[in-house]
Amino acid sequence: MLNEIAIDDFFDAAATQNNPISALHTFLQNEDGFEKAKQTDKMRFVGYVLELGYETAKIITSDPYKLAVGGIPRGSFLLMTPNNIAKVTPHFTLLRVNGVSPTPLSSQVQQTYFELHKKSMPELDVWTQSELQWGALDCDVLGMFYASPANVDRLAFSGDVNNVVSAHRYKVYAPDKTLLELIVNGTVKLEHQFDLGVLRTMECQLPFSSGNKQPDTPVKISMQDFKGCRTAMFGKTRLGKSNVVKLIAQGILEATKTDNSVGQIIFDINGEYANDNPQNKSIRGAYESRCQVYALTQRSSTPSKPLRLNFYEQPESGIGVLAAMLEQDNKTSNYIRSFGSISLPTIESITDLPDDEKTRPIRKIQMYWAVLNKAGFPADMTRLRSKGLTSANAKHFDPHFNDPLRTAAYQAVESSTPPSHPTNLNEMVREFEVMAQFRRENPRNRNLTSSSGNPMFDPSDIAILDFLFPSSGGSSGPSLLRNYIRFHASNADDFLNDIILSVNNGITVILDLGNATDALRRYFADMISREVFAIQEEKFVNDNLGNHFVQLYFEEAHNLFPPNDNDLTGVYARFAKEGAKFHIGMVYSTQSPSTINRELLAQTENFFVGHISSQDEVRALSRVQVAFAGTEQDIMRAKTPGYMRMLTMSNRFVIPVQAKLFDADSSNR
Repeated sequence: MLNEIAIDDFFDAAATQNNPISALHTFLQNEDGFEKAKQTDKMRFVGYVLELGYETAKIITSDPYKLAVGGIPRGSFLLMTPNNIAKVTPHFTLLRVNGVSPTPLSSQVQQTYFELHKKSMPELDVWTQSELQWGALDCDVLGMFYASPANVDRLAFSGDVNNVVSAHRYKVYAPDKTLLELIVNGTVKLEHQFDLGVLRTMECQLPFSSGNKQPDTPVKISMQDFKGCRTAMFGKTRLGKSNVVKLIAQGILEATKTDNSVGQIIFDINGEYANDNPQNKSIRGAYESRCQVYALTQRSSTPSKPLRLNFYEQPESGIGVLAAMLEQDNKTSNYIRSFGSISLPTIESITDLPDDEKTRPIRKIQMYWAVLNKAGFPADMTRLRSKGLTSANAKHFDPHFNDPLRTAAYQAVESSTPPSHPTNLNEMVREFEVMAQFRRENPRNRNLTSSSGNPMFDPSDIAILDFLFPSSGGSSGPSLLRNYIRFHASNADDFLNDIILSVNNGITVILDLGNATDALRRYFADMISREVFAIQEEKFVNDNLGNHFVQLYFEEAHNLFPPNDNDLTGVYARFAKEGAKFHIGMVYSTQSPSTINRELLAQTENFFVGHISSQDEVRALSRVQVAFAGTEQDIMRAKTPGYMRMLTMSNRFVIPVQAKLFDADSSNR
């Protein structure tokens, strides 16, 4: 019989000798040897199972076992194996400690302690000491590691267990370094692995005992898990989210250094990815030949191209940017706030309207153009004409007011007959200034009512005209905008084409938006995101995606993905729903899960979570990603920078990791 078992063991071992699970066989052999030699200080055995279910387990352990393995902090991994492991296919169940549990003898133990305290804790006899050293731990059952039946050389993990038998049939161990590496990295895709940091099961760094401290276990990620996928960074500021983002961007650069198959766009709101500082080197500084910086405010120490807006061609967002900058500069007069509060349509939306509905929205855009032109914003009139703002009446730079209105206005304001209809921006400015003054001085003139009986100018029109031609001679109007001309370029979409070309060539594009307003950041994020999505969608339709991906990085993501946004047609909602299909991945950072759109959260594959202080927030995280259940207390208590709870597509359970500092001279390079 013994020979039969030995032969079975031989064939089982031979079948899995090339599988990482074979480390379990070596580990248990060593444990058996230490036990027979009574070398308990070298053993990794920690106890037995008291209760066992499919989701939780209660184990009993004793102080000498805890001391021998260097302590068992909450969140640490334990492995559970059957007593007769030699007779079954090699496997082990992974447990995670989540708290201390009472034992059946807890009340008696407490009574003993009470009596001892009353007697000032005299020397304990050996029998009492032995009884008091036993305790119990509650554990989560995370799943099972085993050799894949489909490929015996491949490690497999399931989020459940295939059977539960009587608790006395199991032993529990603290894994050694080899098994810890298997637990943490065994299921990580082999392609393009990158060292993120080291395993850290607790914030406290004081060793429990000096004799059995385990070496650091490296934590690896596969960059395959991030291509075309959504990655979330949650946690308080200054606790390491940006450092992890740098590591992911670095990992992508390293993984694609031979084929340039991933282009990246980083919206850098603090300038830390684009610009070196005395403490840290930037992504651009580390990979200068593979990065291109575009900056609103160029810095002499950082090579960059200018980042500019075209206020004429994006009126719907341009007006918001101007309003935000006026407010930031404390320009808050009533007529200024009225101008900043208007909403303008997109040029594209006007061209899609029926012809008889185009005139009024075209005139609104023309009034806005007149303000820009009077303020001195350069314009390319040929480009503006090509936008196709035409209707049966208004077209290009001609509002085409009816003849009775023009005659009455010019006669009242300039005592002259009206000139020909405007054909350029300067003539259009004069036309609107005349109309602004005429309306203000003759509000009841019958020519200010259209043939349909509606006012010729609605409240938004009036707000623009009052800003173009203020009522008070001391009011500045368009001249207030001159400080913002430095953000404008009449050919601004050229930089957009350059960015897309760079991304297609595998370049990492960094948009340095330091000192920009939220409105400016939103403007560039919207514009570039829409263009990226359109280009990738076109590639998909034409079957030209190939192996090329685009990776986007957003900070302060709650401004882009608000939680109550029900617009599922916007570009960010489409990123969440369709990004993977179009090879668009993104990494987004914010402080709290509840500030992010639920649809995006539900579609997110990878999570990195630092310190969150709110119980409501960690519960929200656990509701959207059940793998974080059981880690809530650790997330709320730990505040060490770079200490993260990580969940990626390769990891089926949360890994506590101390992320390394981004290093331009990393060994991964």
